[in-house]
Amino acid sequence: MMLEIKNLSKTYRNDRSGGMVQALAEITLAIPRGMYGLLGPNGAGKSTFMRILATLQEPDSGSIRLGDIDVVNQKDEVRKTLGYLPQEFGVYPKARAEELLEYFAVLKGFSSRKSRKEVVEALLRKTNLWDVRKQRLGGYSGGMRQRFGVAVALLGNPKLLIVDEPTAGLDPAERVRFLNLLSELGENSVVILSTHIVEDVSELCTNMAIINKGRILLEAQPLQAVSILKGKIWRKLIDKNQLPGLANDHRIISTKLLSGRTMVHVHSNEAPGSGFEQVEPSLEDVYFSAVAENNGSAPTPKYDQRS
Repeated sequence: MMLEIKNLSKTYRNDRSGGMVQALAEITLAIPRGMYGLLGPNGAGKSTFMRILATLQEPDSGSIRLGDIDVVNQKDEVRKTLGYLPQEFGVYPKARAEELLEYFAVLKGFSSRKSRKEVVEALLRKTNLWDVRKQRLGGYSGGMRQRFGVAVALLGNPKLLIVDEPTAGLDPAERVRFLNLLSELGENSVVILSTHIVEDVSELCTNMAIINKGRILLEAQPLQAVSILKGKIWRKLIDKNQLPGLANDHRIISTKLLSGRTMVHVHSNEAPGSGFEQVEPSLEDVYFSAVAENNGSAPTPKYDQRS
């Protein structure tokens, strides 16, 4: 099953300024089954895009098809096969996980008590929550609550699963457990992972897109995107006060504090000067190159989508 998005646009009014904001501008993507990463900084348009895919918002224009389903005009059909885990979701803190998941199963259409019990048990085991199913959700850790959210999203065996910033705030061990769970789900469904954390996409996704200011800057396979930058990323450790002068002479894509000094990464087809060393590119370099170009401060490398 393929999720096809064509010329999707959304504009809304800014409550503070009263002006209009272009949240999405002519988004066109073809998303196959498996893990698909949508990378972008905060405010890039990711959450608006996710809410439209989840049938919670209307686009101004454009089309979305999930196989034979028209997502914009057949919302009830989409919801039958949709799982959605938003960035923030509420739970009843005094409710027990097993009881609340069974309640959601009723809402999803599991009318038979026997089949409902079987589905609830299977999902709690899948998300590694069976041993704590009697605990109140208010006592769950952040990672446990996220896994409970996945259990809810998986009711009905969805063909489209949308997860928005799922690892934000998780400790390293919970993050690994959560990403492993998402990876398993991608074997049978279209799973869209919307995040600003590059490592999540690098470790999980076979396809990805980078979005900023409501526009798709790049669509590629992560390994392909990284390989195009090979031989073009250079780094240098400098004092902070050297940064303005360096920025005038070179195309800086990222900076990072390191032991009181600043590590700069530069995108250049040739050695940018004394003191620079060439480094193996990473998906983080791909991301910063694309976003910096969109912000008008660095070049975006060219990616041949035919290869």
